[in-house]
Amino acid sequence: MIQNLLLALRQIPDPAFRRPLVFGALGALAGLVGLGWLSAWGLGAVAGGEGWLATAAAAAGALLVAVAAWWLFIPLLLAMSGLFLDGVAEAVERRHYPALPPPQGASVPAQIWSSSVLAARMVGLTLVLLPLSLLLPGIGLVLLWAVAAIGLGQGLFEGVALRRMGRDAARLLRRRRRLAIWGLGGVLALVAAVPGLNLLVPVLGTAAMTHLLHRAG
Repeated sequence: MIQNLLLALRQIPDPAFRRPLVFGALGALAGLVGLGWLSAWGLGAVAGGEGWLATAAAAAGALLVAVAAWWLFIPLLLAMSGLFLDGVAEAVERRHYPALPPPQGASVPAQIWSSSVLAARMVGLTLVLLPLSLLLPGIGLVLLWAVAAIGLGQGLFEGVALRRMGRDAARLLRRRRRLAIWGLGGVLALVAAVPGLNLLVPVLGTAAMTHLLHRAG
């Protein structure tokens, strides 16, 4: 697991990693801004639309989104950068596994769909657990980390595996290697909690999971 991460880190300067990094970050930031605006507007409208109660509700909505953004940023980042992560896996294979034949797995739209489903699942679970993390910070944070670890691990591994095999085969392989996948996902979830470094998670995770796919084969 550590070797897979180190190999991925050494390739971060690769030009193929820049596009998903930049576009994923910009898209995720735009999504958070939109989510914050909609939450503040919605709570203000529920409170009556005018007066101090509406203002307080709008402020509460903005505060809630600010707290949620810490954990929601990663699924949004994955959803956006998933459009470009195929190039990251291709760059890793070209550099480290040049003898591999051309990928003949699921189509790019199928890979994008898988990434979008992962992002939606993580958003839903995060929103469910957020109240618990506010009421019981210790337990809630551990659960949020576990959700991020499993979601990131399984989703990113399945995403790179789909380039090389069908959906059923990718899921079967994911189950066989679940301990290594969850461990790597746990490390990525910790990185995701650090502002600035969280921008690296999609490309770093994709590269590391590509190594896990081929090195464990």
